[in-house]
Amino acid sequence: MSEQENSQKPRRAIKNLPPERFQPKVLFIWLAIFAAVVGLLVWSPGITTSPAKFTIQDVVERAEAGEITKGSIQPDSAGGTGWVVIRGEIERATLKSDRGADTNQFIASGRLTDTNLERLQKTKKFSEQPKDTLLSAILIQVVPFLLIIGLLYFLFVRQLKQAGRGAMSFGKSRAKLLTRDRDKTTFADVAGCDEAKEEVSEVVEFLKDPKKFTKMGGKIPRGILLVGSPGTGKTLLAKAVAGEADVPFFSISGSDFVEMFVGVGASRVRDMFEQGRKSAPCLIFIDEIDAVGRQRGAGVGGGNDEREQTLNSLLVEMDGFDTTEGVIIIAATNRPDVLDSALLRPGRFDRQVYVDLPDIVGREQILRVHAKKISMADSVDLSLIARGTPGLSGAELANLLNEAALLAARRDKKKVEMIDVDDAREKVQFGRERRRVMDDEEKKLTAYHEAGHALVQGVLDDGTLPVHKVTIIPRGRSLGSTMFIPKKDLLTHAMKRMLNQIAMGLGGRIAEELVLNDISSGAAGDIKQVTKIARHMVCDWGMSPLGPIAFGDNQDTVFLGREITRSENVSEETARKIDVEIHRIISEQYARATTIITEHRPALDKIAEALLEHETIEGKHVLEIIQFGEMRSPVIVAPPPKLAEKTTEKKPAEKPATNDFVDPSGPAAAPNPA
Repeated sequence: MSEQENSQKPRRAIKNLPPERFQPKVLFIWLAIFAAVVGLLVWSPGITTSPAKFTIQDVVERAEAGEITKGSIQPDSAGGTGWVVIRGEIERATLKSDRGADTNQFIASGRLTDTNLERLQKTKKFSEQPKDTLLSAILIQVVPFLLIIGLLYFLFVRQLKQAGRGAMSFGKSRAKLLTRDRDKTTFADVAGCDEAKEEVSEVVEFLKDPKKFTKMGGKIPRGILLVGSPGTGKTLLAKAVAGEADVPFFSISGSDFVEMFVGVGASRVRDMFEQGRKSAPCLIFIDEIDAVGRQRGAGVGGGNDEREQTLNSLLVEMDGFDTTEGVIIIAATNRPDVLDSALLRPGRFDRQVYVDLPDIVGREQILRVHAKKISMADSVDLSLIARGTPGLSGAELANLLNEAALLAARRDKKKVEMIDVDDAREKVQFGRERRRVMDDEEKKLTAYHEAGHALVQGVLDDGTLPVHKVTIIPRGRSLGSTMFIPKKDLLTHAMKRMLNQIAMGLGGRIAEELVLNDISSGAAGDIKQVTKIARHMVCDWGMSPLGPIAFGDNQDTVFLGREITRSENVSEETARKIDVEIHRIISEQYARATTIITEHRPALDKIAEALLEHETIEGKHVLEIIQFGEMRSPVIVAPPPKLAEKTTEKKPAEKPATNDFVDPSGPAAAPNPA
């Protein structure tokens, strides 16, 4: 019952909401200015009309001749006693104004004697008007200047204040407030990080019902640090916490604290926490906190004084306010190793939540969340897509589905089909297809190179990393690709599997040498990858006769916030032994792959011929050639997008190195030493 009562309690309104775009006061100001201008034109008829100028004697003579139809006589104190202004009209517009236009109006000013006044009165065409009052004269003279001054103030001074918020506004916080009506995110929009959601769920419960924790004597963590690779959803998770708790959510980047003026960063930190206290309970999210929270006193020159002052202010504010105020700090970074130790101690960021890359179940959940916004066909199997995208983050999976939707739209389809998703996945992981013009010799070289990779992997694979597709169509920087889809997430690296990977990586170079009796630079990427794997085996994973010893702990991180030191824990003799072991591993696998390709030479030729004919074949075709000596399944070619083909000029360029297989150290990287 208590939880239901708490959920039914009316929540207080959020303070300090940003102003709406439409402001009625601005409209009223413009209407007042328009009305004043119209009134000024009405009160000053001379502005809109330009009458002809007469003398007093001309007016008297024309009046006695009967040419004037009507007129008015008004005293004018500006000229002295007896000075008047006579205005009137004649029957026809035969008069010329100062501007040269025809008009029937006239004006005359001067001294009017009693005799002339009697002569005008006898015509019965003129009416006498009272003299202007002092107030009306002041209004006519002052109102135009007031209008001009007010317009200048509104256009310039007010706009400068709104843009700069005053001369000293650069010390104010730049934290943005996300309201509950706009940009609301909940835990339903976050998938693939169940453990992280459980960690931060305590924050949601604390913000909804703080007394539940304070009665037991418990304290909510003052700061929560979200750590994870880019694109794993750290910012989205923080926004979901604010959406679930239904409290104000302030967002600011770590770089917003850094300015060229001394002391500005510390001032912004203090102002940010002051805003948080006024809107408590609330959340303050600091993205990329490593921009301001790096280790103090390190690097070239002893560090940055302004950044260190900002960090000191942040440390004091986090340890200075009480958690009962309901202000919780959430920060995100992908470089926790460069943060200052004082920032990570209990009492400040005393809880670290690791947001890892999603596993196969998490990837499927992420795909289902993003697939709700896309018109998908029923044939699309999201579980198969999740299995074929190991190591991709949530942002990359969202981009994959977006690319599939764009590709389906270019193909004039109503819904996204499975072939569109497969093509989008290959584009994201391996690069877009480039229909580069290659001669027969280049095609043959690339076909045998990729056939060597596919043949060795097809023979050695134990079912964990089967061949998915082989193509000689250029993608990215490579002229051809041999793609693999693991049956499961590879969290560890077995020694046998690593040796198979090295042998497979050398299969392309061996096939070139055996068939064409020559080698090319196309295996440059393969050589780098196999050398990297062999070095990991010797230096990091202990998979050599040198024993389980880590030899790769060389530190040279002066510009990453560490000390000005470079430590090498390997002697020259040990380094020589490491090189010998790396050479031994690669040489043994080179001989092993050579034996496999020599024994299966007919299969190598069949795979190369199929690639030259179809350009792209699937993994099942490779296995059929190895087992039966021929392809028994039809080759299905995806239709290209309907785009206007453009002829491109051939540019001589060096052949880029191929990147034919996935780096096995990617999905499961070696653990960092503590």
